[in-house]
Amino acid sequence: MQTGENTEALRKILDMTRLIAIIILGIHYYYYCYQAFLDWELTIELTDRLLGNIQRTGLFSSFIKSKLIALLFLSISLIGAKGRKDEKLKIKTAISYLGTGLLLYFSSAVLLMWSAPQDIITILYIGSCSIGFLLVLTGGMFLSRIIKKKLNDKDIFNKENETFPQEERLLENEYSVNLPARYNLKGKLRNSWINIINPFRGLLVAGTPGAGKSYFVIRHVITQHIQKGFSMFVYDFKFDDLSIIVYNTWLKNKHRYKKASEFYVINFDDLSRTHRCNPLDPSGMLDITDAAESARTILLGLNREWIKKQGDFFVESPINFLTAIIWFLRKYRDGEFCTLPHVIELMQADYDDLFSLLRTEKEIEVLINPFVNAYLNDVMEQLEGQIASAKIAMAHLSSPQLYYVLSGSDFTLDINDPDNPKLVCMGNNPQKIQIYGAVLSLYVNRLVKLVNKKGKLKSSLVFDEFPTIYLNNMDSLIATARSNKVATCLGIQDFSQLRKDYGREQADVITNIVGNIVSGQVTGDTAKTLSERFGKIMQDRESLSINSQDTSISRSKQLESAVPQSSISGLSSGEFVGMVADDPDNKITLKTFHSEIINNHELLKMEEQGFKTIPQIRSIDQLAVQQNYIQIKKDVTDIIQIEVDKLLNDPSLSYLVIKKN
Repeated sequence: MQTGENTEALRKILDMTRLIAIIILGIHYYYYCYQAFLDWELTIELTDRLLGNIQRTGLFSSFIKSKLIALLFLSISLIGAKGRKDEKLKIKTAISYLGTGLLLYFSSAVLLMWSAPQDIITILYIGSCSIGFLLVLTGGMFLSRIIKKKLNDKDIFNKENETFPQEERLLENEYSVNLPARYNLKGKLRNSWINIINPFRGLLVAGTPGAGKSYFVIRHVITQHIQKGFSMFVYDFKFDDLSIIVYNTWLKNKHRYKKASEFYVINFDDLSRTHRCNPLDPSGMLDITDAAESARTILLGLNREWIKKQGDFFVESPINFLTAIIWFLRKYRDGEFCTLPHVIELMQADYDDLFSLLRTEKEIEVLINPFVNAYLNDVMEQLEGQIASAKIAMAHLSSPQLYYVLSGSDFTLDINDPDNPKLVCMGNNPQKIQIYGAVLSLYVNRLVKLVNKKGKLKSSLVFDEFPTIYLNNMDSLIATARSNKVATCLGIQDFSQLRKDYGREQADVITNIVGNIVSGQVTGDTAKTLSERFGKIMQDRESLSINSQDTSISRSKQLESAVPQSSISGLSSGEFVGMVADDPDNKITLKTFHSEIINNHELLKMEEQGFKTIPQIRSIDQLAVQQNYIQIKKDVTDIIQIEVDKLLNDPSLSYLVIKKN
């Protein structure tokens, strides 16, 4: 037992053992250097008699025997020695002392063979042998002071301890996206699969620029869903990086669609390689709420700051004004002129003519009354505040190129029509984000309304750099479209980017509602949020305690973050963390992953080299584009003139005409 009495007794025993070693070594010196002691007159009869008795025991039967016995007692005393522990001491230091000491201790015998005066030989022998003895003693004491128990310092970043089992089975179904991966488990690399077996619960792909979102994840979502016969919409932020993948994958997999499928592209920069599509197609606008949703989308897309101010008077007023114009054109001649370019041009009309025209449509009377009253009461400051912001914003879209694309009708946006499946790619331009993004937001809004219906073909909506467009109620799409077989894939760089463009509340809902998340390198609050979402695992913990007598290591297990914030912030390109969602038919126990997605770089490079470019759709010259632009302006002028004349010539309707001096 470690009591004070026992410790003291042990220390005395060790001291006595060490003293015995010293006495035996002293007797050795006296016996083998007797002549020198005799010359120095250090001998007496009693010691000589004792030496004779000791000799008869056999201690001096050989020269080395007494030295070995002295060394043995010294070693016994060192075994029980417990010196004060020192972290700086290394075993090499102790071994060097021991080695040097043993060398001097045993090699000193050579001095006795030296032909020199006996006194000198004795002094040198005793000195070298004693020094060797002391060095052995010092080396042994150093060994007792060295900390023998060490913490595991090979894994200084705790990487191995943070590893955990991951899904190694390939779980595939008719909707899944399966990504081959490789992960580390306790220092061993193992193959795994990231099985997104239920993409209809939403997929969020996050990562800073260069993390590999498109190359390692989004492109596989596109190719695998096309191979499984999905209709598809792709928002291609850097056109045509993703569109060319869609086009070439579709060319190879046309036969997988039960009905003939078509590929369409919207590209405002190259009019010869774009289809034309009217986002305000009257066949898709069934009631005034569709017009209101379209008005909200286009204005909030043009004025991102309004997203955070929805409900304010000077935000809702322009939206109501634009809603009235859209619905008027939708009702006028059954929507013959219901296009965004016609809406933009009609907004710019004089208030007299515009309000007279709008008053003819009873369904929008409640929307335009505040504006008409403000105009009639000469409250122009309020009126301009309500309308001018909408007119100025919409005027940014007044260009012949945009008018040309927006006023045609090569296809409709119901991409998942079972009888006419479509693959639609819409390209943005990073240098014209605000203008193109607002128009594309309107396309997406109308497309989502048409897609999210029962009885349609399974469809996949892929948004690269999602925050660059505005889609109102995106959370509702993810929440409700699952039963309608609509899979959504959102690519973002960071949660803060989404909060900046969508507002904190809506951004938080979007990030929290998605069932599948795949994240490359992200930092700050995003990394912290993801780390908390992935949960904790049981990890080993060690602690080292040092005192004057001993050292001890305590080992325990604690719940720690499976993927710490620092690990997410330090991911390399191609490394991803995340969590997948399962469904009742395919249960996944190991949902969380931290792995490197494996791409066959050579095969992908060969595929890209064999890609066909998106073909030219039509031959178009600037004259035709300009004529279309002029024709739209003329259409609006004619509408105003015809309708105002009709009102003036009909006594029962003439009261609707506003004439303000």
